[in-house]
Amino acid sequence: MSDHTRAHIRNFSIIAHIDHGKSTLSDRMLDATSTVEARKMQDQMLDTMELERERGITIKMQPVRMEHQYEGKDYILNLIDTPGHIDFAYEVSRAMKAVEGAVLLVDATQGVQAQTLTTLKMAQDAGLHIIPALSKCDSPIARVEEIKEELALLVDCGMEDIIETSGKTGAGVLELFEKIIKEVPAPEATYPEPKDFRALVFDFKYHPNKGIIVFVRVLDGEISKNTPLLFKVVNEKFTGLEVGTFSPEEVPKDKLVAGEIGYIVTGIKKPGVASVGDTIVTQKNQLDSFGGYENPKPVVWASVYPESQDDFELLKPALEKLKLTDSSLSYEEEASGSLGRGFRCGFLGMLHMEIVTERLHREFDLELVITSPTIIYKVLKKDGSEDMIYNPSYFPDHGDLKSVTEPWVNVKIFSPTDYAGDISQMFFHHEGFVSNNTVFGDGRIEVQGELPMRELMRGFFDELKSVTSGYASLSYEPLDYRVADVTRLDILVADEPVVAFARVVSMKRVEIEAEKAVTRLHEILPRQNFVMKIQGKALGRIVSSKTVKAFRKDVTAKLYGGDITRKRKLLEKQKKGKKKMKGMGKVNIPQDVFLGMMREN
Repeated sequence: MSDHTRAHIRNFSIIAHIDHGKSTLSDRMLDATSTVEARKMQDQMLDTMELERERGITIKMQPVRMEHQYEGKDYILNLIDTPGHIDFAYEVSRAMKAVEGAVLLVDATQGVQAQTLTTLKMAQDAGLHIIPALSKCDSPIARVEEIKEELALLVDCGMEDIIETSGKTGAGVLELFEKIIKEVPAPEATYPEPKDFRALVFDFKYHPNKGIIVFVRVLDGEISKNTPLLFKVVNEKFTGLEVGTFSPEEVPKDKLVAGEIGYIVTGIKKPGVASVGDTIVTQKNQLDSFGGYENPKPVVWASVYPESQDDFELLKPALEKLKLTDSSLSYEEEASGSLGRGFRCGFLGMLHMEIVTERLHREFDLELVITSPTIIYKVLKKDGSEDMIYNPSYFPDHGDLKSVTEPWVNVKIFSPTDYAGDISQMFFHHEGFVSNNTVFGDGRIEVQGELPMRELMRGFFDELKSVTSGYASLSYEPLDYRVADVTRLDILVADEPVVAFARVVSMKRVEIEAEKAVTRLHEILPRQNFVMKIQGKALGRIVSSKTVKAFRKDVTAKLYGGDITRKRKLLEKQKKGKKKMKGMGKVNIPQDVFLGMMREN
């Protein structure tokens, strides 16, 4: 592609806190450029998954190519719509490698939030040109001037540089396009002189007929279909069967050229070949690989088992296919005595775990049992051996432990100043501490503190929303490992420990957690034909217990008349049968009980 043509390409992303209007603004951009026919247009056009539409959140980044005319010249605007939730920050970081600019969108009714700061820092570290904009400016509760002042201080610009937009009316979209064209740098070749084709893989997906389709940012040269290509990192050869761009569905093109964002159909159907951050080059003239991405590090672990072991062979390919659309998912096979064979899966957060398990159920029709989520503990035993424990059932007995360390996180919370005291109390209750408070001029405060990752998972976010009436926002980043005062809590049903219910809890809360788990299980576990006990066991003793009564059948209902001894004889026989069942009866725990316990956690 000539320099003149490349000069008319603009690659940008929209970054913002969750629910600040990214997807709605993207819809208006598609309207303004007539990228999607009016009859095909729908709300959240770039959210292609059913789950995204249901929840009103973006889970997966989605590229789209728009064509816009400005001052008599045709421009190509490549937008990558990104998620806003902290769990999907990895998706955002990948999108930033493929673009030169970012629209920082802030809700005019809410102002700067915690995730706004996190994504802004990511964009600045990636060297992107930042264009500040406000969304929902048409709302009757919008504080436009106030939030403009706040945003101007944040990105160090004049208030006149901030574009006012509305995802509802489409106001400000053309002004935003103008600013993108004028200020976002055109893509540059990574080699000073023209060389062969080279592209960076920033995402990929699996198609049952076409195989793996890689999403690429073309760095150098150009590519047409049927060109022999190579994945540089894994050294895998293939032929590009089709190339094209996104509108937002795939549209085949004759060629892709330097600066463009598009896709390549590989025809490869085996998993593990494509990886985010790999470089694609031609087999003929193999250029050097381009710096890719760091592998995402899971922070939450949970075991996933099929409800029926007959479905294990279906679960494995389902996870493989899911990983083709979600490269931040990690998993490895494991076996449990009570649950059979399954997989230990690593997630980027609690929402990520919820989304993955829901997709396995919906897209692959799998009924699953999911254990309580946990983190990785570093354990030093009294015999001197060290272990990394990411399954609570493998956590050593309390008497075998010498020391335990666990990961901590740095948490930033944006909130109205009225709630600062309640937030500080929350840190205290969750075994953390507040390290810094920064007061903003508009009656809001940034509370920064540190706490164990374990406590962040223990309903910290839900509690924050409750104590701040929903006004606070949160972002976090991992810190180091620190000494932990924890132990394993086992839940026994009919004297048998249930592996899926085992968890690692704070020593300070062991009685509370045991009572809570036992009470919850007592509420949802179906009664059996015999009396059974539900017990919480920790520190070598039973710390909580409840009894589930047996089903009662009136065996004397059919007796008419006769001596009282006939009735006693039947009742004694029933009593002996129940005693025998109690000793040998096996409790069948349905999947909805496992799910009910997981949701409670």
